[in-house]
Amino acid sequence: LSPRYEIPDTQTADEKQLEILQDKANFRNFKPKPFNMLEFYDRAGHDIREMLLSCFFRGEQCTPEDFKVVSAPQARDGKPRLITMKGGTGNGLEIMLDIQQDEYLPVWGETDETSFEAGIKVQIHSQDEPPLIDQLGFGVAPGFQTFVSCQEQRLIYLPPPWGDCKAVAGDSEFYDTYSITACRIDCETRYLVENCNCRMVHMPGDAPYCTPEQYKECADPALDFLVEKDNEYCICEMPCNMTRYGKELSMVKIPSKASAKYLAKKYNKSEQYIGENILVLDIFFEALNYETIEQKKAYEVAGLLGECWGLGG
Repeated sequence: LSPRYEIPDTQTADEKQLEILQDKANFRNFKPKPFNMLEFYDRAGHDIREMLLSCFFRGEQCTPEDFKVVSAPQARDGKPRLITMKGGTGNGLEIMLDIQQDEYLPVWGETDETSFEAGIKVQIHSQDEPPLIDQLGFGVAPGFQTFVSCQEQRLIYLPPPWGDCKAVAGDSEFYDTYSITACRIDCETRYLVENCNCRMVHMPGDAPYCTPEQYKECADPALDFLVEKDNEYCICEMPCNMTRYGKELSMVKIPSKASAKYLAKKYNKSEQYIGENILVLDIFFEALNYETIEQKKAYEVAGLLGECWGLGG
């Protein structure tokens, strides 16, 4: 090789060795692969296999394999649904989690997305309705066992002319069942794809995920614009049938003085770490019944005309 690492006479060089040298000198082979935001989320996000310390459903043990990471709405995987046969604590889901504060990114300054809290967010929702955890979820703090008593409520509203609910999903290509959350996510997804040619990880569809550059330059300002102009772009009507869950939360401190040393030894952590990172979440139904709230017609057309006729004559 010459001082510039070039082969002065390629005709005298061995052909196989020349191919090897040319391949090694091709720096295109060292370029990083295209950035994929979903891949980054999976690699850099929390891992349920490391976070889940214990899990029980109806008193029977469950494992990380019973949970599935879902970024955007997907079809069911065919597994049977887990059901409970009675209400009360011990008959629902109880999990102990390590929130891994050591994995949190340090805060160097304040932006509109800076987070100062530690813990998890949870949303209890109908299986026909996609979650919107960042806006509708409730917080669960480390250092506490949180009991969540749920009561199912079924709401029935009237369509026009008696009410103003919407009965069908309309032109959504992502959701079969209409809900305010589905409408909201659908609207935001369409707006982002039309204006930025990409979508966020939690959004449905097959458009490419936004790169960090696209997020900073286009997606984030576009979503902020939607929030400001929400009444003009994302108008989501009330569905005619809706299921929601009333919640009553109560908490007790963990660990107790009696259990702190035991838990620290069991999980090979310090007592301070246990107090700052461990939480227990206990979700159960108050009772296996539901409350129905139904909007009724005050008058049928015939009844209204008859009433008017009686008053007039």
